[in-house]
Amino acid sequence: MQRIYPFLRRNFKKEAELTVDEIIEGCKTSDNLARRELYERYSGLIYGILRRYVNDRSTAEDLLHDVFVTIFTKIGDFSGRGSFEGWCSRIAVNTALNYFRRTSPMQDSVAVEDVRTLTSTEESAISRMSAEELLDAMSQLPQGFRTVLNLYAVEGYSHKEIAEMLGITEATSRSQYWRARNRLLELLGRDGYVEKKQKKDI
Repeated sequence: MQRIYPFLRRNFKKEAELTVDEIIEGCKTSDNLARRELYERYSGLIYGILRRYVNDRSTAEDLLHDVFVTIFTKIGDFSGRGSFEGWCSRIAVNTALNYFRRTSPMQDSVAVEDVRTLTSTEESAISRMSAEELLDAMSQLPQGFRTVLNLYAVEGYSHKEIAEMLGITEATSRSQYWRARNRLLELLGRDGYVEKKQKKDI
């Protein structure tokens, strides 16, 4: 990140941790200490969000740069309604989606009836997997599948909202989600995750 934020290389004397309000006000005046504090406090969270959408680490790091440029540029638009963390997270999601729209057009939808539903045993096994196991499996999904799965299951958007965000139909969003779930199950089954969890129940 040295080429992006020179101020992050400086050794500031940190007398006390800034509050969120102090960080926001400092960033509005381009205060380097406030910017450094904001980056240190939220870069891990934002990078984690980006990695859910983008497999390549280098691309995720480039998008991380884009997110902070947007945050620093638009921080004056933060109204104070809702959490600042949530506001930053939405910028991260939107940045990832903009990248996705440029590089990976959505595939055509398929009928939901053509997609196998998960059994209760499979659902239970998946629900008890660690975050690391699920993220590892999700990273192997095609971009379109991973994007819709993240938006619906992780971010909590409705299929109507996802359709508007990605410029697709609600039917496409639903089918992509169900196909993603089933592809995820195939990956987990191939790697033995589901079987291991099921054996623990016996």
